Amino acid sequence: MKLEINNIYKSFSNKEILKDISFQVESGKAMGFLGRNGAGKTTTLRALMGVFKQDQGTFLLDGQVFKPENYKVGYLPEERGMYPKEEIGHQLRYFGMLRGGTKKEVDQNIDYWLERVQLLDYKKKKLETLSKGNQQKIQIVEALVNNPDLVILDEPFSGLDPVNSMVLKDIILELISQKKLVIFSSHQMSYVEEFCDEITLINQGQIVLTGNLQEIKEKRGKNHLRVKTPLSKEDLYDLLRSQGLLAIKEDKQSFILETAEGTSSQDLLKTLVTQGIQVDSFSPYYPSLTDIFVETAGDLT
Repeated sequence: MKLEINNIYKSFSNKEILKDISFQVESGKAMGFLGRNGAGKTTTLRALMGVFKQDQGTFLLDGQVFKPENYKVGYLPEERGMYPKEEIGHQLRYFGMLRGGTKKEVDQNIDYWLERVQLLDYKKKKLETLSKGNQQKIQIVEALVNNPDLVILDEPFSGLDPVNSMVLKDIILELISQKKLVIFSSHQMSYVEEFCDEITLINQGQIVLTGNLQEIKEKRGKNHLRVKTPLSKEDLYDLLRSQGLLAIKEDKQSFILETAEGTSSQDLLKTLVTQGIQVDSFSPYYPSLTDIFVETAGDLT
């Protein structure tokens, strides 16, 4: 399946919130939908789910107008959306059937997913009796009990310890392997890098970057090298500037060299070696998703 978000505009009280939002999501490839708080992510997703109608633009699924009521959508919101004083099994059934699942299907899925997240014994307990991490796992189950075609996960790892994070990782990989449409939003960039082949970055209601994550990294890392050496930043610059070195940055790992177009990385390495300089590592540099995010949209607040 292929979901196309085309030229979406949305305003509230004459304030334009979304401005020409366009990107695509393909089944079997998780899309990382990223942006600072207030950038327009939630508004975009709510318009997609039919919570309200966009002012302009279309949502298409395999070339046809996407009507949420005709498909099963699983949505995990960042904020809590379940009832703390209600029995877990009852409200999972309620939400599953509300989102298009049959009673038989939903009941089977409840047991399956509760067992997957190791909470089957809590089925008859009230949500408020669970820890924050276990409540988050119940929220995840709630998003999946209707066997959705489209899965939207907003900060799914919030409140999870490392062990439960591994459980959720396996679940997300399973959804991707099942060719679900998966939209993944998180401020934890390491998880986005782990799961998402594609990313879309929204800032102040506009798409500022979209495409294949690896291709974006390669493009932004062009003419850059990562070098780890005991040599000082100043001495390294003095040694290599005549051979095309333009600038040096430094992070916790090593030096990042920016070189002129056409500079030979082999020549730079040869110079270091022939000068007897210790080189612990020497490789192409690809920026992290955090680096890309901050450069494009500012910090992660």
